Amino acid sequence: MAAADVAESGSGDHKFLEYDGPRKGVKYPMRVLYCGECSMPVEYCEFYPNYEKCKEWLKSNIPEEFSRLMADKDEEEGKAGEEDGEKKKRQTRGGKGMMKAKKKTEPQGIKMWTATRGKKKKVTFVAGLASYEIDLKDACKFFATKFSCGSSVMGEDEIVIQGDVKDDLWDILPEKWKQIDEDDIDDKGDKK
Repeated sequence: MAAADVAESGSGDHKFLEYDGPRKGVKYPMRVLYCGECSMPVEYCEFYPNYEKCKEWLKSNIPEEFSRLMADKDEEEGKAGEEDGEKKKRQTRGGKGMMKAKKKTEPQGIKMWTATRGKKKKVTFVAGLASYEIDLKDACKFFATKFSCGSSVMGEDEIVIQGDVKDDLWDILPEKWKQIDEDDIDDKGDKK
């Protein structure tokens, strides 16, 4: 049913769809061809992740439909190629999109501070580990097991550790990661 076949009627919040009946020039009941590979109508095979297998199945089982679809596809790509100037690449399902390039930065030191959470609880913030090329997820997991508490990555270069563990971090950071010097660690005190 096409959008032209359906008209809205009614007023206010209550609208109803009206069907005008069958379209002229279309033979009913409609015959729909299904692909043996993806079990979808052949017009939708191009959206299947293994489109190449669908094309092989169509070519061997329904060659006339395959040639018609490929002719339509070539015609569409010709128009798109004229508009874009280049052929678009098809992204596979579950593939990664555009990856951000990471900037190489010089180590700028590690900053630590604590903040009050609730009335009596404290959390410790550690920032600057990423500039030493330390994986924040691995560091977060290390802190969670070392201090038997929760820790999580906040933002691009900040880790939150539950509890006041600032004093312990002075010894642990240079011991675990050799590229960190004790002089690089800066205590910012308590923040709100």
